[in-house]
This record gives sequence, structure tokens and C-alpha cells, in this order.
Amino acid sequence: MPNTSSPSPSPDRLSRSQVLVAMAITGIVLFVVARVWIHFDQVTLLPVRFDWPGLIIGVGLGGAIALASAGIYQLWPSYRHAADQYLSLVLTPLLWADIVWLGLLPGLSEELLFRGVMLSALGLNIIALVLSSLCFGVLHMGSLQQWPYVIWASSVGGVLGWTALTSENLFIPVVAHIVTNWIAGISWKLLHPKREPIQDKPNP
Repeated sequence: MPNTSSPSPSPDRLSRSQVLVAMAITGIVLFVVARVWIHFDQVTLLPVRFDWPGLIIGVGLGGAIALASAGIYQLWPSYRHAADQYLSLVLTPLLWADIVWLGLLPGLSEELLFRGVMLSALGLNIIALVLSSLCFGVLHMGSLQQWPYVIWASSVGGVLGWTALTSENLFIPVVAHIVTNWIAGISWKLLHPKREPIQDKPNP
């Protein structure tokens, strides 16, 4: 039986349900913003074309981003500290099955808004790429101390945006984003097996 007298999570630690609800709400908000933007600005979205070459490129790109992140993690202490803070907050409370949503919810909603809508609305050019990538990076800023993670996220946004521009297929960055998140979640769980998720306090 769960210990009902256990303290509630501290402000810097979240429960599993808090993380899942936050991901769901963020995904819904980004989707709504994207739909409202499309409605009022008459944005023409990049097409989402499923094909096997696009799937292979997306998976390969996601793996390359994850590999680059691992290298920077080892070489840049400030990034390692910021990444540990961010990933610990988000991933520690989650169960293995939750990793599926960790990939799908942000991968779909964030790509729709930042690469699908914002990149198109701003002109499908270099300026649009830079601005949408910076906005994507700021979305991942939990605090000012996490600026190295924001730089990394902005760089990843640039790579995903460039892929969307050159391929004219939003499917590829969506797949790459999902795969990157899955690899990050699985790697964190494997490397931090002793960190127990915070259990939600049951109702009396």
C-alpha cells in the first residue's frame, strides 16, 4: 500500500502526472496557437508526405542529433549541468511507457507550430529559420541558468527547420524530433536506473 503520509513533491521536483499533464497542456496550447495562426494569417503549411526515404532520413537525423548531444554533453560542462537539470525534472518522474508520449506530443505539436506554421508565415527563408529556431529554443528554457540548453535547442531547431526548407516535407523533422526525444528518454532511464519516480499522492 502506498505511504499516504509522504510529502508532496517540492517545487523543483514534479510527479509523473504533473509532467504528463504539462506535456499534454503544452501540446494542446501549441496546436491551438498553430490553428489560430493559420486561420487569421492564411498560412500555407508545408506538406506532410509519408514515404520510406523520408522516414529513413528522419530516423537518421534524429539519431545524429542525439549523438551530437551526447558529444556536447561530454565536452561542455555548462551544457551538461543545464541538460541534467532539465532532463531530471522532466524524465525522472516518468515510467518507461511514458517515453512514447515524450516523443509524440512535443514532436507533433512543436513541429506543427515552429516548422509548419511559423517558418511558413515568416517567409520560408533564412530570417524565418533563425527566428523560428530561437523561439523553439526559448520554449525549452526552464530558467536563466539553463541558457546552454536553450542554445542547443535553438541549434536543433535550426537543423530541423533547414531540413523542412530543403525537403519541403514536414514529415522528416517530425520523425527526427520524435526519435531524438525517444533516444533522450531511453538513454536517461538507462543511465539513471536508481532514480525512483515521484509517486502521486493518493486521495484519502
